[in-house]
Amino acid sequence: MAKRFEELSEREILALAISLEEEDARIYADFADGLRPAYPASAELFANMHREESTHRARLIEQYRARFGEHIPLIRRQDVKGFLHRPSVWLVRPLGLHAVRQQAAVMELETRRFYERAAHRVSDASTRKLLGDLAQAERDHEAAAQALEREHLTAEAREQEEATSRRLFVLQVVQPGLAGLMDGSVSTLAPLFAAAFATRDSWDAFLVGLAASIGAGISMGFAEALSDDGSLTGRGRPWVRGLVCGVMTTAGGIGHTLPYLITDFRIATTLAVAVVALELWAISYIRYRYMDTPFLSAAFQVVVGGVLVFLTGIVIGSA
Repeated sequence: MAKRFEELSEREILALAISLEEEDARIYADFADGLRPAYPASAELFANMHREESTHRARLIEQYRARFGEHIPLIRRQDVKGFLHRPSVWLVRPLGLHAVRQQAAVMELETRRFYERAAHRVSDASTRKLLGDLAQAERDHEAAAQALEREHLTAEAREQEEATSRRLFVLQVVQPGLAGLMDGSVSTLAPLFAAAFATRDSWDAFLVGLAASIGAGISMGFAEALSDDGSLTGRGRPWVRGLVCGVMTTAGGIGHTLPYLITDFRIATTLAVAVVALELWAISYIRYRYMDTPFLSAAFQVVVGGVLVFLTGIVIGSA
């Protein structure tokens, strides 16, 4: 079970900081390697950030040894509640400057917030000063990452540059909302269409779809709210994210459930299938618009999953 940040001792905070700096340094090295063919200047900037993160790690290790000895326990970000999942950089090639800038800015924001909170948790003056210095260094890195697009992209692309508020909007609203919409749209297909083809009764299918949609909304809402308190990631209040996720999950299921208020089974099913197609297109577009996922790739992933669940429901209901 992951621990809450407030439960960490000073020894554990320093051990976690060492682990975070090592991970950040390796990610920046991957950024530098991936950007070097197309953006050599940006690659050099990330190479410098890699070297700085390695220096930060060395300073933290020195501080740790002075206070707690040679053994440093392995405490990783996934062992502490409140950290975002980071996609593996080595799986993405070629790297886009826009996507790299976004991820680097989120990384620096998260690490800076960690150091700021950690500085208030420790009692040792030298450790508190070191953590404060590292928080300032992360601010400088965040500013450098934000400057990448202004330096390398065209005027048209710069006009579309996302502000910090948009990034936070994606973290706090779009991500939980998209997760809910995907779950609600896809997970309710099987029970709805299984009930529809098993009973051939629109009202029975509607009741099953309604129950599945509301149940999934409650489950996803609680899961999202309890997954991250937002204190380190800047993702906002957990109950807001949980509400957004829960409402979008319910909406995703209700959309293709409502046609079964029509008493004619064939007409209701035809409309429900059309609504499903519209929902899958909307999910693909949102992933393309906010998650930097190529539209055709997003559409293929979503449609394949949706069709498989849809056919599962029909096959089971027709058995």
